[in-house]
Amino acid sequence: MTEPAAFQDIAENLSFLENWEDRLNYVIELGQALPDMPDADKTPENKVKGCVSNVWLVSSVDRSSGSAAMSFRGQSDAIITKGLVAILIALYSGRPAAEIAATDAIAWFKKIGLSEHLGMQRSNGLVAMVNRIRAEGQALS
Repeated sequence: MTEPAAFQDIAENLSFLENWEDRLNYVIELGQALPDMPDADKTPENKVKGCVSNVWLVSSVDRSSGSAAMSFRGQSDAIITKGLVAILIALYSGRPAAEIAATDAIAWFKKIGLSEHLGMQRSNGLVAMVNRIRAEGQALS
């Protein structure tokens, strides 16, 4: 499957950054660019279980093209995790549910060189976010 353009842009920008500190700062900047999430969306139903920090994901479905295309909004109270949320949104939003269910974001994170620098807790949280998104895609496909 091809990468969405927003994710390709992120991967390309990361490829120009040689050291981990610069890459980490870029991830943080991506998170800072996320739109604020209203408190009304920060509900227990939207909270991702398995993350040490607070992470909320909200999905919406557009069926106007005949298939269920999903979009995501997200937020976290941790700056690095918020950046990871931004990357996941870039990878998954606007895609058909079946593609979302089939896309392994962990493999993409390895491809762009981010997963190797995440600690165990943050990696576990990333897996929890990916599993949640893919399960929502699976439920619609």
